[in-house]
Amino acid sequence: MQVQVSQAQTDTSKTKDAPLVITGSVDAYYKYDLSGQKVNIPTSFAGDQNSFSIGMLDLALKKKVGKASFVGEASFGPRSDQSIPVSGYHIQNLYVSYDVTDNFNLTGGYMATFIGYEVISPTGNFNYSTSYLFTNGPFQNAGVKATFTFSPAASLMVGVFNDQWNVYQSVHKVGTFGAQLTLNPAKGWTAYINLITANNSTPTSGTEVDLTTSYQITDAFKLGLNAADYSASNGAGTGGFTGIALYPQLAVSKAVTLGLRGEVFSTKNGTYAAVGPAAGSSVTAITFTANVKSGPLTFIPEFRLDNGSKNMFLSSSNSPTTSAAQFLVAAVYAF
Repeated sequence: MQVQVSQAQTDTSKTKDAPLVITGSVDAYYKYDLSGQKVNIPTSFAGDQNSFSIGMLDLALKKKVGKASFVGEASFGPRSDQSIPVSGYHIQNLYVSYDVTDNFNLTGGYMATFIGYEVISPTGNFNYSTSYLFTNGPFQNAGVKATFTFSPAASLMVGVFNDQWNVYQSVHKVGTFGAQLTLNPAKGWTAYINLITANNSTPTSGTEVDLTTSYQITDAFKLGLNAADYSASNGAGTGGFTGIALYPQLAVSKAVTLGLRGEVFSTKNGTYAAVGPAAGSSVTAITFTANVKSGPLTFIPEFRLDNGSKNMFLSSSNSPTTSAAQFLVAAVYAF
């Protein structure tokens, strides 16, 4: 939805500026863990058990005047609180941007991360539950980045960010480097090769290399992939994680799309505490999801089965077990 709140005019050209654009979403869900456990599968969000629960209200503003633009996004609710370290601030994105030339852009502020396939807002994901790769990667990065567009098929972003993920200000120093190479090898195919690295005393010190790609192979069939490797260093300890997730989706009608997320996530031996399997073990997660659309409203029924190489879940009798399963249905309204 575009809401034209005000219009300015530039100099003597009388050219109207772009309107202020307001977008957002609301979401709610019901989830049931088949073992009756509240938090059995430890990935982000949708943690309530056998409950009709809310996700979040998300509101985003953006506007561009000439070469300058801004984005401000605030969110409220349990999903918001779990994605922002200082939940009372409610800020998901707050940054300004300037087009130095048609092919060179500078952006600075607090931004959703460039790492990974999935995002915080449920409108940006096909699945309502999230992957282990998403949960263990950064959610936000604060810093300054420059993007160079070489051609319609290739661009490069390089940036300097705060020394810790998901925070508004630097803890010790600005000490994280990030880069993203964007490629469009063919029509409908986009690939992102991402890097974020720091060597300091913070809990997120280390290096993550990430590949995110999606290909609209036919009008009905889309295939996505996310692969990442993280190696901890210094304050984060030793070890890390590696994982890969595949996202095939098939549109069976204009209103209904069926999809699958298959993920294998492993932790490296060491002291780094990844969310999920213990050090030196792995988990395989299969999520079956449907998106049923009616205008701006999407219903999302989903069944998920996770199986670990070691005991990492609880059974209905509270005994350690290698597997867990859950069913949920969510409603997401985007505007």
